[in-house]
Amino acid sequence: MANKKIMNDKSLKFLENYLNNASPTGYEWEGQKIWMEYLKPYVDEFITDTYGTAVGVINPKAEYKVVIEGHSDEISWYVNYITDNGLIYVIRNGGSDHQIAPSKVVHIHTKKGIVKGVFGWPAIHTRSNEKEESPKLENIFVDIGAKDKEEVEKMGVHVGCVITYPDEFFIMNKDKFVCRAIDNRAGGFMIAEVARLLHENKQKLPFGLYITNSVQEEIGLRGAEMITHTIKPNVAIVTDVCHDTSTPMIDKKKQGHTEIGKGPVISYAPAVQNKLRELIIDTAEEKKIPFQRMASSRYTGTDTDAFAYSNGGVASALISLPLRYMHTTVEMVHKQDVENVIRLIYETLLKIKENENFSYFK
Repeated sequence: MANKKIMNDKSLKFLENYLNNASPTGYEWEGQKIWMEYLKPYVDEFITDTYGTAVGVINPKAEYKVVIEGHSDEISWYVNYITDNGLIYVIRNGGSDHQIAPSKVVHIHTKKGIVKGVFGWPAIHTRSNEKEESPKLENIFVDIGAKDKEEVEKMGVHVGCVITYPDEFFIMNKDKFVCRAIDNRAGGFMIAEVARLLHENKQKLPFGLYITNSVQEEIGLRGAEMITHTIKPNVAIVTDVCHDTSTPMIDKKKQGHTEIGKGPVISYAPAVQNKLRELIIDTAEEKKIPFQRMASSRYTGTDTDAFAYSNGGVASALISLPLRYMHTTVEMVHKQDVENVIRLIYETLLKIKENENFSYFK
C-alpha cells in the first residue's frame, strides 16, 4: 500500500459526481444514494435510519464493531422571509458565511425543481466611501427576478425552501481539489475508498466494519448522535476537515499550524482516546505516512465527540484532512493528503485486534 496508487479514474469520477450533487443539511438523501451506489460492490449490507444516515457494513454478524465515519451534509440557507417586492431574506442552515454571499449565484430547491437566484448587492457607485456597510445576515438578500411576492410563490418558492450554491468541482494546478462541500463529502469519499481497497486487496477483517456517512453534522453532530446508538460500536475513527492555517489573516497562536500537502492531521482532545490515537500515530510512522498534529480544547467540534460520549463511552479518534477556505465555495484540499488519509485509515484498520478495549488499566 505504501507506494501503491490509491485513487483511480473511477474514484475521481465518483468524487466529482458526489461533490457536485447538492446535499444540504436535512436533505442529504440524493447524495447518500450516489454514495451507496458506489459502495455497493464493497460491502455486505446497508443500514439507513429515519433521518438519512447511511452505513455500509462488512462482516455484519461480528460482535466487535469498528466505525469509520464522515458526514454527508453541506452548509446552506433557508428562505426565511419574502418581501412584497419579491426579494428573499435568508437564515442559515449550518455555518453559512454571510461575507461570501454577495453576487453569488444560488439554487433554490422547490417541489417544481431548481429556481436560480443571485445574492444581490448594491453597486460600488451607490455606497458611501466613509461608511462601507459589510455583508451581514440582516442585509444580504436573494433576487430571483420576480416582480412581487405573488410571482415568487408562483415559481414554487416559499418559506423553508433550502438554498445551495451551484459551484462545481475542478482540479487546480494538477493536484488541488476545489469545490464547495469538500467539508465533508471528502470524508464520505475517503471512507468509501477504504472499503474499496479492503475489497480489492482481499483483506479479511476480524471485526465488523461500519462505513458510516452521517447526516446533520453541520448543525450539531446530530446524525452521528443518532446512528451511534443504532450501531453501538466499540471503536470509531472519524474523518473530517480542519483548517490550513498558512494563508493570510489566520492567527496560528490561536488556530495552530496545519497546512495542505503536509499530510493527515491527528487530533489531541479529551474526546480522543489516547491509546487509539497512539495506534494511529504508530501506524503512520511505520508506514511512512506523513502526518501533522492538532490540539483541541474542550471538544473537537466534529462527529468524534458524538461517538466518544455515546453508549457509555466509545474509543474514538479523529483524522482530519487539511483544507483551505472552509465554508466558502472554493474549499481546497491537496490530492496527496486525500490519498494519505485513505492510506492511514486503511493501515490502522489492519492493526486493530478483535476485542481490543484500549484500556488504560491493563
